[in-house]
Formats: sequence, structure tokens, C-alpha cells
Amino acid sequence: MSLMKSLARVAAGVMLAKGIGAAMNSRQQGGRTAGSHGSGGGLLDQILGGQSRGSIGAGSGGGLGDVLGQVLGGRSPGAGSGTRYGGPHSRGAQGGLGGILDSLTNSARGGTTTGGAGGGLGDILGQLAGGSKGASGSSGGLGGLLGGLLGGAAAGGVAGGLARKDAQQTNDASFGELFNDAVATGQEPEIAPTAEQNAVAGLMLKAMIQAAKSDGKIDDAEKQRLLGRLGDDLDDEERQFIREQMAAPVDPAGLARETPKGLEAQVYLMSLLAIDFDSKEEARYLNALAQAMSLGEEQINRIHDEVGVTRLYG
Repeated sequence: MSLMKSLARVAAGVMLAKGIGAAMNSRQQGGRTAGSHGSGGGLLDQILGGQSRGSIGAGSGGGLGDVLGQVLGGRSPGAGSGTRYGGPHSRGAQGGLGGILDSLTNSARGGTTTGGAGGGLGDILGQLAGGSKGASGSSGGLGGLLGGLLGGAAAGGVAGGLARKDAQQTNDASFGELFNDAVATGQEPEIAPTAEQNAVAGLMLKAMIQAAKSDGKIDDAEKQRLLGRLGDDLDDEERQFIREQMAAPVDPAGLARETPKGLEAQVYLMSLLAIDFDSKEEARYLNALAQAMSLGEEQINRIHDEVGVTRLYG
């Protein structure tokens, strides 16, 4: 499967088995998981609220998995697959987790001056935010980009192969639109991702696995939460990539160095999703990651509000 599909499945599994479980436990104890993100709380509150109303997912069982796919994937009740998205005038995903990712990307893109230098921040963010990229690609070459994002030498070996798998050279869909489609259907997105989009999905998958280990361990239950929804679709290269990430040391500064400028907030968001955020070790990890990525306290707290979990900073 593509790295985009793998990321969508892992994110859905984590939110279903880990994040939602933490939110439900907190509510049972009289706690409050959502930040000051208005009456809707955050993604977790929307998912739990949809399940309790029983209205989301009607006709398909109304179970938590159905609610998850609709809220996390930004789908309206009753929406089927095959809905077209993207296009030269696309504003990106307008709901779900993909909408938050695209919003963060658009914010970074809006504050960036690309100066016409191909292959830099503008090229990466332009592709992720829904801007079509010319066939010439980036000036640094696909090898430089993929090598930086996935740690592959000149995008060779596992890193380059996975990023190019099920990819096309260019498209006019945003990262968030593709992600939402894959989450909502559990399948490959209708529009094939580019190698760059797959590479960023791989980076986010890497970030989620590292965050899950930030409390000093990753036990069998955590592995199941992270990888249980991948099923039997993985080939040998994909399994090798996952094994490598599971074995890699926890290194927030290293992850920050691998993250292209402008994608820091998105990578932090996916890291936050991978943890219960119920230990000092996890809080320290998130703080170290935020500092290494030069993300301010106010921006970090807004991301926590979007998800619907306790703020990191008072």
C-alpha cells in the first residue's frame, strides 16, 4: 500500500484505540479532555459526540469506527466514496484531520516567500497545500527531498521505493484531501499521491511511532494500536520500514532536523495523536519536540485544542 494509506490507517487506529480510550477514561473520572476550542471541543469530542447521538454512521451500523471515519475523514453523513476533490482552485480539505493538516500547511505557506527558488519550501508546501507542481520537479531533485524526509541515501533503497510506490509525478489535490479520503474509505485515495506527498506521510508515520515510544517503552498493546489496522497488505519493504522505526532511538531533535521548514506543526500534530499524554515522559517529549522545531507555546496549545486534549502549557 502507499505510505499515504498506511498513515491514514495508523492514525485511524490510534484515534480509535488509544486517543478515544483516553478521552473516555478522562470523562468517566470527571475530567475534561477538550481545550478552549469552542463548544465543539476538538476531534475527540466530535467523535464521541457523534457516537452518543447515534446520528453519524446511520445506515452503516453507527458504530465508533463509522463515526471515526466520518469525523476524522471529514465526510458528511451518508457521503459515499468516489467524491471528486482537488483541482486547480482547491482550498484543501475542509474538515477532519486532513483539514487541520491543510490549515497548518496553508498558514506556513502564507508566511513564506519562495522567491521563485524551485525545490525549496514553496515547492514542498505548494504540493501539499493543493498547488499543482510542474513536471520539472524540485531543483534539489526527488532524491534530495526523499533522502531528507525518510533518511534514504539519494532516495534509494527502502525510502525511495516506498515513496514512489503507487505514486504519480504530479497532482492537484492537497495532502489533507488525500489523507481524508484514505481515512474515510480505508483504501487508497481516489487520486494517487505524489512521491513528495508519500514521503511526508512516511515522515508523519515515523513521528507517530517515535512519540509512542516517548514514555520509554512500546509494549505489545501499543504496537497493536499503532499497526493493528495495517492488516496483511504490507509488503517486505513496508515491513522493513516499520521495523526500522520501531527499533530507532527516541530523538526529538533528530526528528526536527529531518522535518522540512514549514511542516513542523503538522509533524507535531501527528506526534500528539500517537500518545495518551498521561505521563511526565510524554509531556517532556512533546516539549522537547516543540522546542526543537521552534514552535511557540500558543501555537502548541492551539494544536492541542484542535485535537481536544489537555494543553501542554498553562
